[in-house]
Amino acid sequence: MAIISKSAEIGGKKLTLEIGRFAPQATAAVLGSYGETMVLVTVVEAQPREDLGYFPLTVDYIERLYAGGRIKGSRWVKREGRPSDEGILLSRLVDRSVRPLFPSGYANELQIVITVLSVDLENDPDIVSVITTSAALALAGVPWKGPVGTVRVALKEKIPFINPTNTEREFSDLDLVVSATKEKVLMLEAGGKEVPEDLVLAAIAAGKKETEKIIDLILDLQKEAGVSTREIIVAPEDKEFKAQVKKIVTPERIKEIIQKNAKGKEGGNQIEILVNEAVETLGEERKKEIRSLVDKLYKEQVREMILSGERPDGRKVDEVRKIEVEVGLLPRTHGSAMFRRGQTQVLSVTTLGTPSLHQLIESAEGEEVKRYIHHYSMPPYSVGETGRIGTPSRREIGHGALAERAVEQVVPMNDKFPYTIRVVSEVLSSNGSTSMASTCGSTLSLMDAGVPIKNPVSGIAMGLVTGKDKEVILTDIAGIEDFNGDMDFKVAGTKNGITAIQLDVKIDGLTPKLIEETFAKAKIGREFILEKMLAVLASPREKISRFAPRVSVMHIEPEKIGEVIGPGGRVIRKMMEQTNTQIDIDDDGTVSVSGVDDQSVGAVISQIEGITREIKAGDVFEGTVKRIQPFGAFVEVLPGREGLVHVSQMSTEFVSDPNKIVSLGQQVKVRVSEIDEQHRINLSMLFGEDANKAPRRNNNTEGFRPKGFFPATRTGFRSSSRPGFDRSRNSR
Repeated sequence: MAIISKSAEIGGKKLTLEIGRFAPQATAAVLGSYGETMVLVTVVEAQPREDLGYFPLTVDYIERLYAGGRIKGSRWVKREGRPSDEGILLSRLVDRSVRPLFPSGYANELQIVITVLSVDLENDPDIVSVITTSAALALAGVPWKGPVGTVRVALKEKIPFINPTNTEREFSDLDLVVSATKEKVLMLEAGGKEVPEDLVLAAIAAGKKETEKIIDLILDLQKEAGVSTREIIVAPEDKEFKAQVKKIVTPERIKEIIQKNAKGKEGGNQIEILVNEAVETLGEERKKEIRSLVDKLYKEQVREMILSGERPDGRKVDEVRKIEVEVGLLPRTHGSAMFRRGQTQVLSVTTLGTPSLHQLIESAEGEEVKRYIHHYSMPPYSVGETGRIGTPSRREIGHGALAERAVEQVVPMNDKFPYTIRVVSEVLSSNGSTSMASTCGSTLSLMDAGVPIKNPVSGIAMGLVTGKDKEVILTDIAGIEDFNGDMDFKVAGTKNGITAIQLDVKIDGLTPKLIEETFAKAKIGREFILEKMLAVLASPREKISRFAPRVSVMHIEPEKIGEVIGPGGRVIRKMMEQTNTQIDIDDDGTVSVSGVDDQSVGAVISQIEGITREIKAGDVFEGTVKRIQPFGAFVEVLPGREGLVHVSQMSTEFVSDPNKIVSLGQQVKVRVSEIDEQHRINLSMLFGEDANKAPRRNNNTEGFRPKGFFPATRTGFRSSSRPGFDRSRNSR
């Protein structure tokens, strides 16, 4: 196949899509590049397996470290392992952007494989991966209502801009991904620094407009390649058979089951009874058709009820379920909270750790440090089922990441709260939006732990049911409304604005008007939830748990690091052993001290301040006599810093024996008389007029220093000159 390449300028940079170069045996293969970031997306279509009851679409994201010129850091394993959490999240981003556009009757197995070939450290592979996937599906000729375009939108000083570089994203107030067709928005994913709804809407509009250029580019490529999208032939509905089933499975009986399901009263078992009744009448050979038709009738009845203004559980369309909140439930954890909304219940637990416990993430783009970590767990019992318990599923990783993104926007910076923070959300019962329940529970748990978050965060999931001439937006959707509805739109934020959004649809997208209305109703809902949360815990606790480590951070001049560590690490090890603390020093001079109580941490901070303080002539100290020699006494003026008081500086009279003037351990007031050329500290016990009356020194003793005496400063020392000692972790 001849190589065909098409390019367009998106966000000020060139986007290129190319076919015909790689993977000729795939159904479709497209090479996409943006800047120097490049991905290969392949699509392979296979025949349907058995009737699975769902569309068998899989999206696999393969990240090779060679894309960034890196080799895996592990000494023993150099091959890339299982997909990272970031890779799984990107797979989900692609899936959510393309899945809604496949027709319901299409059941062929379809696999999308995204391989990252090159990363340029400025343009993330996520956006180009979605775009290239859209192009590959358009060129595969499968029944699909695409293509779609995808862009990232940033916001600075209320002005949106498209596809920011990684450097620019650090200064943005919003990180928004928009996937859209020419007419509607299909998918949204965002994190924001408490951004008001009107600014988010403006950013969505800007992103939607830019996606049109991408769609035109893909259509141009498809046209030149001579590929057309095939239509799917759907078998006509057997109206007579449907009527026979409806005589047994009547709308009234289905409605009763729906209401039981909505209230958690084992309505699911009743569906099986209806299926069996129909099978007895119509024959075992048609059981598969009967089950499929009953499921369809069930969904139709749910939608008809909602469109008529009647929700399955009897609520109004804008009504939030009953909320229950408890905090401080677990006695030995650092912070805990239970958030319950209807039948959804989540227990969130906060653990505070030292800065050295941060998570290190390795990718083709380099290593990243993560100090706020949220983990989400949803065991089978949360939905009343049995099942496997092991590594987290893609769904668990995605839900946990959304709750993490919603809350991390308000977590204090490291210089204000120098802790590694881990929150685990245990889903104890699930019936609608456990990710938003985790967001609320995590906020309360952090506050219970004494983490000084900027503002409390609450979240809500919004739903939608559309009819021929009517659409109903639902506040706080339950599971039955999620499964049978058209939209799952999660919005989290503070009283000031949005911190995270995630939109999934099952229809061909949302109009700007629908998005605006959803935002408005979501704001009312999350403010209602926030009020319930703050009624239990209005602000973060003033003190952290007594079981949490105490951490303090200070900054020293980088050239002073060697003095704090000491020869062979002796100084820092001695401080840690004496105070039962942990000291971590970064190359920029940031020192983190952690211990079991404030006293021990404070003692270490004082010692380090003393070690790194610049001593000048004229400084006065209350020192401790450490050693006495015939020529004078050595006095510790600061932790680890000693100077010599010569006998000539002890008295205005001749001193034959310094033991007559001072004793070991005695506290004496001394003055720094000079710092000599060898950086040694010379002290005096004489002040004022007495300083001028001091007798002359004996030249035989002047300048004498015994072995082991350290000068005032030891410039030029670096831990790297001591093989085997790791200054960054102080682990040896």
